[in-house]
Amino acid sequence: MPQFELHNFLPQIAWLGLLFAVLYFGVVRLTLPKVGRVVQDREERVRSDIQSAAQAKGEADQVGAAYQLQLAQAHEHARDMLKTAGANARAKAEAQLAKAAAALETTQVTASEELAAARTKALVQIETLSADTAADIVERLTGNRPTAAAASAAVKSVAA
Repeated sequence: MPQFELHNFLPQIAWLGLLFAVLYFGVVRLTLPKVGRVVQDREERVRSDIQSAAQAKGEADQVGAAYQLQLAQAHEHARDMLKTAGANARAKAEAQLAKAAAALETTQVTASEELAAARTKALVQIETLSADTAADIVERLTGNRPTAAAASAAVKSVAA
C-alpha cells in the first residue's frame, strides 16, 4: 500500500495538515460568524418575544380585572333593578288589592242593604199573605171575615 511507504508518508502528512488548515479556517472564518449571528438574532428575537408576551399578559390581566369589575357592577345593578321592580310590583299589587278590597266592601255593604230590604219586604209579604190566609180560614170556619187589622195583629202575635 502506497500510503504506508515512508517516502510517501511525509508528503501525505503535509497535504493533510494543509487541507485541514484550509478547511478549518474556511469553516471557522466564513461559516461560524454567520452561524453566530443567526444564533444571536434568534436569541434577541426570543428575548423580545418573551418581553412582548409578558407585556401582553399584563395587559390581558388588566383587561380581565376591568371586565370582572364591570361584570360585578352589572350584577349589582341588575340586583338593584330586581329589588326596585319587586318593590314596585308589590306596591302595585297591594294598591290593586286595597282597591279590590274597597270595591268588595262596597259591594258587600250594598248586598247587605239589598238583602235586608228584600228580607223586610219578604217578611211584610209573608205577614200580609199569612193575614189574608188566616182571614180566609176564619171566614170559612165561622162564616165571618175578620178585619185586615185584626188578622194582621193575630199573625204578628203568633209569629212573635
